[in-house]
Amino acid sequence: MNELRVPRALIVLLCAAGAVITLAGIQAVGSILGPVVLALVLVIAVSPLRDWLRRRHAPTWVMVLVPLLVVLLVLLGMVAILTLAAAQLALLAPQYATQFTELVAEAQRWAASLGMGSEQINKVISTFDPANLIGVAQGVLSGLLGVLSSLFLIVVLLLAMSLDAPIYSRIIEASEARRPAMYKALTTFTERTRRYLIVSTIFGLICAVLDVIALYILSVPLPLLWGILALITNYIPNIGFILGLVPPALLGLLDGGFQTMIFVIVAYIVINVVIQSFIQPKFLGDAVGLSTTVTFLSLIVWAFVLGPLGALLAIPLSLLARAILIDSDPNGSMAAALISGELPAAEPTET
Repeated sequence: MNELRVPRALIVLLCAAGAVITLAGIQAVGSILGPVVLALVLVIAVSPLRDWLRRRHAPTWVMVLVPLLVVLLVLLGMVAILTLAAAQLALLAPQYATQFTELVAEAQRWAASLGMGSEQINKVISTFDPANLIGVAQGVLSGLLGVLSSLFLIVVLLLAMSLDAPIYSRIIEASEARRPAMYKALTTFTERTRRYLIVSTIFGLICAVLDVIALYILSVPLPLLWGILALITNYIPNIGFILGLVPPALLGLLDGGFQTMIFVIVAYIVINVVIQSFIQPKFLGDAVGLSTTVTFLSLIVWAFVLGPLGALLAIPLSLLARAILIDSDPNGSMAAALISGELPAAEPTET
């Protein structure tokens, strides 16, 4: 009897439809799923500390409490910094009314020298005011702060996951013999996620320090805050440094004029593009296992599905999807090669 073969095109269409339905479902429960993934990533980030404590035969409550406190300190510090930055921007806005008026007059003179009529100039300029400019910067900060708005839910999830982490680690280790492909997929996911966080943090700190130095030299207000913001946005692939650039560039415009704003933009581009595009990838190596194109598409998709939190967790979410859908499948070597941009390993021939 001839076997009924489903056309490959139909399989592709069904898989695409399933992906769309799944993403729509994820978007519907994004307010819950987002904090869950964030808590999972944070627990994975501190897992070496928990393993270190276990090797030294620390009590279970210590293995739970110490990593949890480390994560909570990081979370609360991020919330405090972003809140302070947004508040400082709100306080600085009224102080730049005079500078904005001078910028408007300068823009009018420059536009008039190009032959533009005064009516056109006034119409364009009337759409701008200092509050709108500062509002753009505040919008960037508010979006990042919104990532941590469900702090209570995140803390509860962190506590629950920290309590379960020791036993789940042993369960995953015990599954190696029964489900080797799934075991390898999950362990690879945790290793790559942790390596990605470590490398991104190190190079984010380097970028942040250099950004702070540049902002101090250019006399831009609140340079330390913008440096910390640059560190946080470094976890957003491809466009993260642009989000961290908006507030200091706008303040540079209002505080020192167009020249200062241009210098801020050039400094950020030189520092962040050189480090993130040329130096960081060499150290990151195969830590992520995602090609440049897939990384950028991941940012677009997860930001659309989960908002700012999706942008922040784009790489870990893509690594988790890869582990579950591709790496756990023994026949997924070709799909893994297409996603990672690396040639597939030669499969052993059967004897």
